[in-house]
Amino acid sequence: MQKYIYLPMLAFLFTSCYTYQRKPQVATAPENSQNNIKKSADGTVQAVNTQVIVPINIQNELQPSKNYKINSNGKSYKVIVDRWEGDSLVAHSVKKPSEIIKFHKNNIQAEDITERRFNKPISDIITILTYTGIGVGVWMLLK
Repeated sequence: MQKYIYLPMLAFLFTSCYTYQRKPQVATAPENSQNNIKKSADGTVQAVNTQVIVPINIQNELQPSKNYKINSNGKSYKVIVDRWEGDSLVAHSVKKPSEIIKFHKNNIQAEDITERRFNKPISDIITILTYTGIGVGVWMLLK
């Protein structure tokens, strides 16, 4: 029985409340124009909702001293951004802070940039499971 108790405890040890998530893209609705109006078969006029996705500016997207997961030249990197030097991103690896990495902005795939953020639902699940485990432990001691 005790062997099976250690497995969930070990799983909690390696679980993090921080996950890499994409920033929500800003979509803008164009103003009413003739292109957004559609006539139906019975003659009524309807407005068609179309959204234009704004292209991502990598230099505005990657802010200094934040953790990101980026793809460059087919490889995935977890980095902390240091600064921008012209068109090059200067960052260091999360696992090896002494390793400085430089990326040209054209080599970074803008669609695959994810930022490390706190994940509230995972935190709530871990908290509930921890309190449940403590309760079961107290109950087993008193039993």
